[in-house]
Amino acid sequence: MGNTFKTAFLLTALTLLLLFIGRAFGGQNGMIIALGIAVVTNFIAYFFSDKIALATYRAQSVTREQLPRVYSVVERLTQKSGLPMPKIYVIPSDSPNAFATGRNPNHASVAVTQGILNLLSDEELEGVLAHELGHVGNRDILISSIAATIAGAITMLASMMRWGMIFGGMGGRDDRDRGGGLSALFMLIVAPIAATLIQLAVSRSREYQADATGAHTTGNPYALASALQKLDAYSRRVPMMGTPSTAHLFIVAPLLGVNFGSLFSTHPPIAKRIERLTGRPAEFSQ
Repeated sequence: MGNTFKTAFLLTALTLLLLFIGRAFGGQNGMIIALGIAVVTNFIAYFFSDKIALATYRAQSVTREQLPRVYSVVERLTQKSGLPMPKIYVIPSDSPNAFATGRNPNHASVAVTQGILNLLSDEELEGVLAHELGHVGNRDILISSIAATIAGAITMLASMMRWGMIFGGMGGRDDRDRGGGLSALFMLIVAPIAATLIQLAVSRSREYQADATGAHTTGNPYALASALQKLDAYSRRVPMMGTPSTAHLFIVAPLLGVNFGSLFSTHPPIAKRIERLTGRPAEFSQ
């Protein structure tokens, strides 16, 4: 029920935000246009957010013949946990990472990077895949995918408004100054709004829950702890430049640069996750 409420909250928040912007820049007509945009965006966010997330990272669908190593592990884990078999994707990146997305367990996808396949042992990979299936079983994936789409839409909207102001397309002659001020103010607050929406919807506790679910499914918390340690170390060496709006999807946060790193911090520290899994402090500092 919690995730259903959060989904409704996010979609409502987006609609209200768009109506507010439409009203500020176009009066009554602006509100009508904004409402139309909100309806379309909500529809896309609900039904296509998983495809958008996969397309963002150029994820390629793979068959059992192409990736038997992953298929055999996922099949074993889904039978254990009673989940349907998700679609499997590979992201062409050397940075080691993975994420799950989809509307529900019947429409789930699990994506792994080429880097994670090269880096982890079979046991560690099983731990990571069990973590991702934990997100599917805990029904985190819809809210995560919608949050990514909505944050992306807000950021894109802000960018459009900024360019509109630069080329003088926003507001009438009398409203130009007022519109310019509003646009500048909106640009200042848009990133924190997008970040806050994500953090309201995607609490850090879901990573702990997925870790615990994955460890319970495999019966081997140490394999996942070892995988997390490797992923943290190697993803720093071979960074994956993720978009801030999708960073929360991954098992370990992609590097976002100094501007947005702390603002979009949706993952608990790796050291704490390892400590929870193994019951003792991690052997490295973060």
